Amino acid sequence: MRYFCLLLLLELLGATASYAQAPKTCPYDSARFNLFRPVPRTQLRPLRPDRPGTTESPFTVDAGHLQVEMDALRLINTREDEQRSREWKAAYTVVKLGLSRRTDVQLEVPLYKVQKEKEATEADWQRQTGFGDLTFRLKHNFLGDDQEGPVAVAVVAYTRLPTGGQAGSGAMEGGLIVPVNVELPHRWNLDVQLEADLNYEREIGHHYVRMMPSIALDHEFTEVFSFLIEGVTQWDAAHSGWRSSVNLAPIITINENLQLDLGTHLALSRAADREFFFGFTFRR
Repeated sequence: MRYFCLLLLLELLGATASYAQAPKTCPYDSARFNLFRPVPRTQLRPLRPDRPGTTESPFTVDAGHLQVEMDALRLINTREDEQRSREWKAAYTVVKLGLSRRTDVQLEVPLYKVQKEKEATEADWQRQTGFGDLTFRLKHNFLGDDQEGPVAVAVVAYTRLPTGGQAGSGAMEGGLIVPVNVELPHRWNLDVQLEADLNYEREIGHHYVRMMPSIALDHEFTEVFSFLIEGVTQWDAAHSGWRSSVNLAPIITINENLQLDLGTHLALSRAADREFFFGFTFRR
């Protein structure tokens, strides 16, 4: 994981030093638009969703427009000491609404979730199903939302409500996310992110702090096909050590308002989650 991050950092430094492209001009005067005066469809910014990686996008949804990002299906396998857990998420949806030039509001709606747990010595799984925890999110971009330059920065604040019963976390959670995007030459993009959360663990019965930095590099091979490689590591006060993974995801762009993706999280640490997913992003 350390070598992976070092290589990406060297790539960033080298590319930034050679970046001689003139600053872009804003595609429209975005300050004139808001929720009740939507950006014309002919002037929408490129589709830049938060998925498929853990590292999110610093770009917001255009004012007055709706964007849906969905995990059609995601499988998460977790192993920690003698405990095993397996989680299926279906139609895990994030609905985003552009409020103004640099701000959008988001609602995560986990429509269906199946969670199974067992000890390594047990044969039977304990199974919980149902609706997951609702999450309210607010994203504000501070730099580069109109793509007037090669760097974009935003902050995302979120609150998760314990609406999922036994299938949810069991208490209110929240956190802050700071995503940064750097546009590199030759259709490369570098994304880095720092996330700090206050999560809840049912087994220990109290909240704990989690820190999760990540770094991602994606390349647009054609107008249709892109590929993402990402390194993620996390530490929290409820578990020992750092847990790291490498995430891989091909991205298929159908048109300017529809994108498909699939991928996997490959665990580098014994206790890291192993994930497989398929999803899409749609804008209207």
